[in-house]
Amino acid sequence: MKNSLRLLWLRLLAFALDYIIISIYLAVLVGVSLALARTAAGPGFRALFSDPNSAELTAFLLLVLPVLLYFAIFEALPWQAAWGQPVMGLRVVTTTGARVGFARALWRNALKLIPWELTHACLWRIPGWPLAPETPPLWITVGLILVWVVVAVYVLSLALSQRGQTLYDWLAGVRVVPAKDVATLRAGE
Repeated sequence: MKNSLRLLWLRLLAFALDYIIISIYLAVLVGVSLALARTAAGPGFRALFSDPNSAELTAFLLLVLPVLLYFAIFEALPWQAAWGQPVMGLRVVTTTGARVGFARALWRNALKLIPWELTHACLWRIPGWPLAPETPPLWITVGLILVWVVVAVYVLSLALSQRGQTLYDWLAGVRVVPAKDVATLRAGE
């Protein structure tokens, strides 16, 4: 249990470090959006966000997909981790210690980002969002509560797992382990 909690904190810190990169990317997106809004393309760009479905699709393509690919590509590369994980001494490996392929890393991170995407799906459907939000319908509130339920399941699954896996790790057949343990896993010890 002690090792699981230590791994939980290392993983949360690693994600916080990765979120620095994500935040920089978000700032660039906001800057480009503000600049674009002042050009002749501005009305067309704003129109993408006038309908909840096109707003969500646009946000997915510009925000969620690049973040998903960031994590998946870096975890599939030889260093087996996005930026925050090696800083915290962690690697993403299969349950046997092998390098994670791109498809598995993509699946793992798609599962990991479900709460983030569900949040976006709900927010874009709040009447008046984002400039003048109104009280959301009950189904949106339930969706936003579901986000926190999924996050809690992910955190609890990691805290309670004897192998240090979240639910999305388990479903993808991967583990996040200290880098020093990768060779031991590969040897089957």
